Amino acid sequence: MKKRSLIRRLTGDQRGVSAVEFAMLAPVLIAFYMGMTEFCQGFMAQKRMSHVAAMVADLVAQEDTVTPAAVDDIFDIGGLIMRPFPTTTLHQRVSSVTNVGGVPTVDWSRAEGMTARAVGSTMTLPADLVSAGESVVVAEVTYDYDSAADYLMPGLTRFSHTYYLRPRTSDKTACAAC
Repeated sequence: MKKRSLIRRLTGDQRGVSAVEFAMLAPVLIAFYMGMTEFCQGFMAQKRMSHVAAMVADLVAQEDTVTPAAVDDIFDIGGLIMRPFPTTTLHQRVSSVTNVGGVPTVDWSRAEGMTARAVGSTMTLPADLVSAGESVVVAEVTYDYDSAADYLMPGLTRFSHTYYLRPRTSDKTACAAC
């Protein structure tokens, strides 16, 4: 009889239920929190990289003529925009492209961390972006994001963005030494 009453007492005891439930849910909630934190960091890096592409295109498109030193300074500003993220994997390229007889042709190109486009080479642009004889400034940026929590997001995630802007003060932004 004593055995039966002991079993009845143990099965009817509710004192540790909350602790057991917490022990089961805590790891899931902590992993969810860490995952959301990491997602937000990656999203912030992607948004900053996209802002760099827009800024590079905008600053170049505002000028009639740019110099290689001015473009390099604009690339440096891009590095500042990426803070607090490391800039070692930030790669930037800006080019002026003119539609010559229906063929988008590179007028000049300058890059940091990637190869500049060859002058006179062709480039694929979105349909109906520029008509014959019109020019566009093309800024291309890539960023390799390395998660601080490699166990949640192993390896690198590559973000890239291309931004197109027409020159604002002239028909074409020139860069003689680019």
